[in-house]
Amino acid sequence: MLGIADTLDGINRVIAAVIRWLALVMVLVQFGIVVGRYVFGVNSIAAQESVLYMHATLFMLAAGYTLLVDKHVRVDVFYAAATERVKRRIDIFGHLFLLLPSMAALLFWSWPSVRNSWAILEGPIAVGGIEAVFLLKSLIPAFCILVMLQSIALLIRLFAEEQP
Repeated sequence: MLGIADTLDGINRVIAAVIRWLALVMVLVQFGIVVGRYVFGVNSIAAQESVLYMHATLFMLAAGYTLLVDKHVRVDVFYAAATERVKRRIDIFGHLFLLLPSMAALLFWSWPSVRNSWAILEGPIAVGGIEAVFLLKSLIPAFCILVMLQSIALLIRLFAEEQP
């Protein structure tokens, strides 16, 4: 079972290794937009939207990796002072009854919008923008799936630790 968890971890590691470069590209594009606007008086709505697309891609696809490396936001009122065994049980409860159901619900309720967007190849957010809102909306199910896969990997490890 730990081999399955390693494979699921690997999926999020590979995705994170690729999309981390979007942070640099996003900064460079934003810098180019600012220079273009204030130095040369040139503006591009598509370039501005590209920063939005990169930002959304970076955060939505890196969420599973963030869960993997335990850098997500945690409200640890009780968790910080708990024993390792209690922490494992809190994590198991959180994954099984909070995280996985909420991701499944988000995936279920967002899918019709994503499907419809692909059916019409939904166009730009603003006139002159990137004609690919359907790709932007596709980040929602991708986010859900990556977080769910990582949650399953973490559950496998948590249950393995619970065994005597």
